[in-house]
Amino acid sequence: MSPSSFDEKVDAALAPLRGRPGIDRAASVVSNLADYGFVWVVLAGLKGRRSGPTRRRAVVALGAAGISSLLVSRAAKAAVERQRPEEQLEALVRTPSSSSFPSGHTLAAFCTAFVLPETSTGTVACVSFAAAVAASRVHLRAHHATDVLGGAAIGSVLGLGLRPVVNLVTPGTNRARMSRRARRSGGGMGSQEFRL
Repeated sequence: MSPSSFDEKVDAALAPLRGRPGIDRAASVVSNLADYGFVWVVLAGLKGRRSGPTRRRAVVALGAAGISSLLVSRAAKAAVERQRPEEQLEALVRTPSSSSFPSGHTLAAFCTAFVLPETSTGTVACVSFAAAVAASRVHLRAHHATDVLGGAAIGSVLGLGLRPVVNLVTPGTNRARMSRRARRSGGGMGSQEFRL
């Protein structure tokens, strides 16, 4: 199956969902949260609310993911120069003007989703949000399905490559987390915290 026929099949499958206010609004919200990395900046801010290794790792991870995904996305867009879908869905989102492939929102979301979290639970939560970003971009017709698949693949590879580098340049993060766990009393389910 060619990429264009795959794109057409996905577009046709999503067509019945478009025009439904709740779904359109949800796609707009998710897309806007990912615009310029807003949701990732907020998450990094929450992670870094106390000084120490966790804050240092959050800042380094956010910077590494943001800069690298921007550079890679721009290079790929300049190389491919693909047109965006015609007749984008009317929604309260920034009108895209760059090349369609790869989806920059999706690339940055997947890259950050693999770099920013410190735990596997956090990674699953962040990757799930990144998948929602990808779906929103196709739903809004800001991208073809293959644009978001390409963005997800490139962003994932980039993020998985950056994660060990970020861990290497921010030593002590895991030790600090283990120390906090050791200080907690009880050890039951009530004492566990959800960490990204």
